[in-house]
Amino acid sequence: MAIPRKFPVSLFLTMKSHHTKNKGDLGVLKAQADLCAKGFLVCLPLSEHAPFDLVAYKRGVFKRVQVKARTIKKGRIDVRFEHSYSDRRGVHTHRVNFDELDLYCVYCLDNDTCYYFDPRHFSRNIFISLRVDPPKNNQSQLVNWADDYREVP
Repeated sequence: MAIPRKFPVSLFLTMKSHHTKNKGDLGVLKAQADLCAKGFLVCLPLSEHAPFDLVAYKRGVFKRVQVKARTIKKGRIDVRFEHSYSDRRGVHTHRVNFDELDLYCVYCLDNDTCYYFDPRHFSRNIFISLRVDPPKNNQSQLVNWADDYREVP
């Protein structure tokens, strides 16, 4: 005798996964692997509500790391210093508190690379852009070249 199902199988087959959450999870995993390869011990918080995604430890120093997964658009990777969540009252966006973080890791989905920077260096900005490709106007001053951010500061 077959056990009756509460939901038809077709409902589960048509449900879409939460792709932004999946990208974020992939970014955190890639950051863990990259930090381990750079000699860090990686620790994970027990709560998803911590202001950081992981903690990197090396030579007696702990760094609270926020990880963002991004794609290249127009030759650059844009990172906003905001976090958002949604509830029954809508979507809420708040600026990042730089006192709760020591390091940003930006994982680029397009080139499978992690980039690192101290967010306090950019605390006056709402966002930064890491330039992957040369700008079309050949500007080179005041450009944050992505390759300059491959190592942990």
